[in-house]
Amino acid sequence: MLLPYLRRRLNLTGIKYGCGEGGCGSCTVMVSHTHPVSKKILHYSANACLLPICSLYGAAITTVEGIGSTDSRLHPVQERIAKAHGSQCGFCSPGMVMSMYSLLRNHPEPTMEQIYEALGGNLCRCTGYRAILDGCKTFCKVN
Repeated sequence: MLLPYLRRRLNLTGIKYGCGEGGCGSCTVMVSHTHPVSKKILHYSANACLLPICSLYGAAITTVEGIGSTDSRLHPVQERIAKAHGSQCGFCSPGMVMSMYSLLRNHPEPTMEQIYEALGGNLCRCTGYRAILDGCKTFCKVN
């Protein structure tokens, strides 16, 4: 599976091992690949704990380390969730950020329904989601 490869072999520990069953979203990454007919690049979020590495031939994988950090510069998704106090313990934050980032790659001005759908596979036991949604809804055309 992709998750242990990223964490153990590549030392990309921003994504977390939560449930190992695809139920919590703490291991969310963005998968990008080129559509064979349209040649358009498609982006989607996926649980790394469920992704066999052999199924990713020709795909690009983006983890939370690939979009921003406190060493360089935070990505706007990270900034806005933090500004809205959407991170308490921080365990779910990478998954939330990657789900929202994947959504924005396809829909730069998403609707709240799209945000709800994108974050639907992510669990947070600390914030109650309100603060996370407050940060994410700032990307909507009308928030």
